[in-house]
Amino acid sequence: MIGKLTGTVDSIIDDAVILDVAGVGYLVQCPASTLSRLAVGAHAALMIEMKVSDDAIKLYGFASAEEREWFRLLQTVQNVGGKVALAVLSTLSPRDLGRALALGDKAMIGRAPGVGPKLALRIATELKDKAPSMMLRGEEDGIALAHAPHGPEGDAVSALVHLGYSDARAAEAVARAAQALGEHTETSVLIRESLRSLGSGSMARG
Repeated sequence: MIGKLTGTVDSIIDDAVILDVAGVGYLVQCPASTLSRLAVGAHAALMIEMKVSDDAIKLYGFASAEEREWFRLLQTVQNVGGKVALAVLSTLSPRDLGRALALGDKAMIGRAPGVGPKLALRIATELKDKAPSMMLRGEEDGIALAHAPHGPEGDAVSALVHLGYSDARAAEAVARAAQALGEHTETSVLIRESLRSLGSGSMARG
């Protein structure tokens, strides 16, 4: 199985890139967020998800391990295959997707091409409880490390969990706070706003 490819970008075609690795051109489908970071002739390293079927071998590439994990998680939902998962990740960044799931925001998920209201609801419902653990992974530019530091939202969720709130309640509160306060909000501010919405810092009710 192929887990990572490093080489030179030969060409970019629609939703895919041909990556030249030691003279071999690999056709790799990527979300728009990854393609936007690539340039023809430039060096690139992609985290790879390989899908083998009876009639084809497909490679999906991502700028970070986090994006690849979201790609895998999305496909645990019925009727979500590689094409739909890529569409979701092309429309929403991992951070925005985590927020949407934590808030159960099916409208935001439904913005992705090919995702109708029923499928958006299914994704939001089935993955809502899994959003906290994904948010705690943090978000990095480039290839994610196994023990990457958490981003502000991940740190805020972790802090609330340590205060006794459930993962789901903590993730939803932080997602709402981040949505209201905007990007690049400091962890301490996110925690303070989240605690205010949860009831002035009282312990979790379960």
